[in-house]
Amino acid sequence: MGMTISEKIMAAHAGMDSVKPGQLIEAKLDMILANDITAPIAIREFEKLGVDRVWDRDRISLVPDHFTPNKDIKSAEQVKMVREFAARMNISNYFEVGEMGIEHALLPEQGLVLPGDLIIGADSHTCTYGALGAFSTGVGSTDFACAMATGKAWFKVPESIKFVLHGKLNRWVSGKDVILKIIGDIGVDGARYMSMEFTGDGIKNLSMDSRFTIANMAIEAGAKNGIFPVDDLTIQYVKKAMESGRRKDSYKIYESDPDAGYSRVIEYNLDNIEPQVALPHLPENTRPVSEVNDIKIDQVVIGSCTNGRLEDLRVAAEILKGKKIKKGIRCLIFPATQKIYLDALKEGLIEIFIEAGAAVSTPTCGPCLGGHMGILAKGERAISTTNRNFIGRMGHKESEVYLASPAVAAASAVLGKISSPEEVI
Repeated sequence: MGMTISEKIMAAHAGMDSVKPGQLIEAKLDMILANDITAPIAIREFEKLGVDRVWDRDRISLVPDHFTPNKDIKSAEQVKMVREFAARMNISNYFEVGEMGIEHALLPEQGLVLPGDLIIGADSHTCTYGALGAFSTGVGSTDFACAMATGKAWFKVPESIKFVLHGKLNRWVSGKDVILKIIGDIGVDGARYMSMEFTGDGIKNLSMDSRFTIANMAIEAGAKNGIFPVDDLTIQYVKKAMESGRRKDSYKIYESDPDAGYSRVIEYNLDNIEPQVALPHLPENTRPVSEVNDIKIDQVVIGSCTNGRLEDLRVAAEILKGKKIKKGIRCLIFPATQKIYLDALKEGLIEIFIEAGAAVSTPTCGPCLGGHMGILAKGERAISTTNRNFIGRMGHKESEVYLASPAVAAASAVLGKISSPEEVI
């Protein structure tokens, strides 16, 4: 029997001809990453190992993006530890405030993650890089610490589920709606410790930003990773990103064999998917926005590692242009990187947001995890383009978070209740 794309990447990095689901392997890594919450824990564990240098200073990325700009003394001390460790170890990919972005948007943009890579990160949404045809997954800080010392990690090879996508998305429907629909169908444990492989003729109709969003939220179905095949659009994106010069090596493209084994094969027609909303308090609690009636909101968040890319901002601006955020509604917009922020500024998107009454922030993960810059009070509701809506995720345990696409979020900001874009345009 042949191998899937995920199995081929794992086999190659383990120095083996083949692997099979359930097999335990030790594999070499191409890139590892951590942020200002997870890196300090890893640094303490690394120091216990008694080694005086990291495995490869160019293969480690440290991005302080969760509580930055620092919200308090404790977060400032966390980042100070990371900053000093990066300087001491001469780590080349440390990103300071002013140059950093949300890690899962920043690393692809900077050409630090490439097709065929094996990547771990001390953050669950590391699976984002599967959009580039890489095997990427989240790990604990202890695993990250060991990887900083050795450049290797242990894995159990996951089974794979194949999601075959056909057709083309309708207007106002995006990758966020696709992944919310899938999670709603299979549940938050429907792909537990499995690889979610997305393929089919519909892939060519998905932008890279939509692919990043879909791969990003694979973890919300319990998956080990999400992954896409590499096509011309992927290569175009990667070539542009590699112009930054941060990675000098080449990449390798892997493809699933025709006779590869899958635990399930699930097919979707993209034409039939409507804008989706995930109601509290799980990403699987999804409904078409047309079935969500008269839910008033207090806050709108557009951004995060899931939906803070340029395409997301363009969609939001298209809806908000010439309109006003409803009185009493807070609309917060977070471009995911400095480059995205600058590109949005040059295109006039930031002007549209500010004239509409939105607040535009420097890149940060802050509101997504209830860290800062958008915390909800008791009884408040937010519609957000982020990835989780667990109890207390964005603030008080008696607040509510509804997940949706930038289009639905922007429309909801105008009307003050969860709304379809068609109600605004």
